[in-house]
Amino acid sequence: MRKLTAFAAGLLFGLGLLLSGMANPAKVIGFLDLAGAWDPSLALVMAGAIGVAVLPFTWARRRERTLLDAPMRLPEKRELDRRLIGGSLVFGIGWGVAGICPGPALAVLLSGRWEVVLFVLAMLGGMLLFTALESRRAH
Repeated sequence: MRKLTAFAAGLLFGLGLLLSGMANPAKVIGFLDLAGAWDPSLALVMAGAIGVAVLPFTWARRRERTLLDAPMRLPEKRELDRRLIGGSLVFGIGWGVAGICPGPALAVLLSGRWEVVLFVLAMLGGMLLFTALESRRAH
């Protein structure tokens, strides 16, 4: 049941990304182009997503177990540090250069567009590099 629920949630998320335009690199770059022909529509998508998420996250903070009886695992760390800021910068630069972020990239991966395939391969390479660096750091 958990895998089916995860699949359904991922499918719903992917459809939302496609319908909202978040998987369209031209639309994303238009949103990020504050000095040019700025397209604020993705800001409305983000505000809507935050609005929809507020109640479930408030509910989740008050529970110890999920609806499927798994332990509730929410982030506990609240402080800003070098790693968070550095990771945010790398993510933002990649988002701005490619016009796409990981969720939408996976949603449009099957389109076969070489740019998306290249992005996903670079993303996986970055994840492997991070894992290797974290492993070295732990030792």
